[in-house]
Amino acid sequence: MRSVEGLTPWPAELAALYREKGLWEGRTLMELIEERAAARPDHPAVACDAMTLTYAQLLDRAHACGDRMLRAGLRADDRIVVQLPNGWQFVVLLLACLRTGILPVMALPAHREHELRYLVDHAEARALAAPLHLRDFDHAALAMKLRETTETLEFVLLQGDPSAVPEDTLALDSLCAARARDEEHVAVPQPDPSAVAVFLLSGGTTGMPKLIARTHDDYVCNVRETARHTALGDDTVYLGTLPLGHNFPLGCPGILGTLIAGGTIVPLASPHPERTFAAIERFGVTHPAAVPAVVATWLDHASTVGAEQLSSLRVLQVGGARLADELAARVVSLLPGRLQQVFGMAEGLINLTRLDDPVEIVIGTQGRPACAADEVRIINEESGQEVAVGEPGLLLTRGPYTPRGYYNAPEANARSFTPDGWYISGDIVVQTPEGNFVVSGRSKDMINRGGENISAEEIENLAYRLEAVRLAAAVAMPDAQLGERVCLFAVLHDEHVLELEHVRNAFQEWGVAAYKHPDRLETVDELPLTKVGKIDKKALRELLLASLPAS
Repeated sequence: MRSVEGLTPWPAELAALYREKGLWEGRTLMELIEERAAARPDHPAVACDAMTLTYAQLLDRAHACGDRMLRAGLRADDRIVVQLPNGWQFVVLLLACLRTGILPVMALPAHREHELRYLVDHAEARALAAPLHLRDFDHAALAMKLRETTETLEFVLLQGDPSAVPEDTLALDSLCAARARDEEHVAVPQPDPSAVAVFLLSGGTTGMPKLIARTHDDYVCNVRETARHTALGDDTVYLGTLPLGHNFPLGCPGILGTLIAGGTIVPLASPHPERTFAAIERFGVTHPAAVPAVVATWLDHASTVGAEQLSSLRVLQVGGARLADELAARVVSLLPGRLQQVFGMAEGLINLTRLDDPVEIVIGTQGRPACAADEVRIINEESGQEVAVGEPGLLLTRGPYTPRGYYNAPEANARSFTPDGWYISGDIVVQTPEGNFVVSGRSKDMINRGGENISAEEIENLAYRLEAVRLAAAVAMPDAQLGERVCLFAVLHDEHVLELEHVRNAFQEWGVAAYKHPDRLETVDELPLTKVGKIDKKALRELLLASLPAS
């Protein structure tokens, strides 16, 4: 199979150990979901404005969709780039792929030609699933252009009104429809649990994303281990507001974990507070997941209209970026349910605060590894030596759900993985004596001011203490004398103003070292976000450079 050729396997002795310990179950994701569906066929599996699907109906549509893709000419190990908004069609197509062995490559709705062309070429994709139109963008036209101008793309699957789908493409809604009475089943072998289940995209804001091949064995482990700490059950109602192809809402434990537990998925296309609060109230959501920038808008909305619509909440997962302590404290005081911080990566390691952790741990840390078999090292970037507990350092990790390399990317692997299999995460963290992590920033997100290294995350956390600040982001500003200075971007609450002098005076009053005081303040209406909802530091640096006088 082509997918095997681009993989870096786990060492045989480790694979055997993971199987012996039951971390690798030797079962596929679809097997586990089908087992749950057989136990409660009439329970809602997916609920949204468009429709509600029971487990029996979801599995019927997924099997029918898989059969139709196979009859159209797709085969096991073919790659399909999936660029769909959150909705029931995403879930049906995902399960169809898991059943047939067709491999989904998880693109994002915000991707455009540059990213999609790269993904099609790198994955050698034969198919692309996209909406007809989304937010005034003609995805259908782009999909057909890519089919004409790439070497491998043959099939275009378009979500939307089947009558509006061009004749030379496939209507995804029809592929995902319930099986007709006389429609035959297509017999397919169960995928090998050690085979690739899904391709995820690497994070970050520079360069093109790498493909991360996640096998059934390792991704089942990922889902199981995170679910153990999230109190998922058959009464869980999981709200997905982030793009569902992103690792966090897909499998941490996400929609896959919810289905394996027998709960209900509520896919929501937008995290806008009014729509989110209404969906939580309507469907009785128990487990929403969001990034900090989204949570900030929810907090503002709750401060205005109250949190009565959120009474069903049990666990609010926040991840994708560091949640500032001040925002975490507001979540704990203002929103019902339990806050759970999640810090992880599509490349593997997931850390979570536990639901029984003291409030100071939930507010002030990003949790600890989900699995006892997760290995971590925190090293000094220059010396490579491990740092003492309480000292910041670069996080390295290995484990049963952390792959040993990117797919078919030897140069990236040489930069990101050590010869003995440690993934170099790029995250700068501090480990507490209790084993929890506090994320200080990224190795490329440190500001070197005259030889003093400053964590952008630390500056941002301080800025959130200011009453006027709703969102904050600190970046390095080039300086001829010191090399770099600190620039703080801030989005302000309505009817507030903020001046640099006020910020610096506040930092001084709080006893912050003078070299950490911001040298420049830029107040903006909003902060640019990456396609998965993280604050886009690269875009902020470019904005800053454009505003500086030419040297």
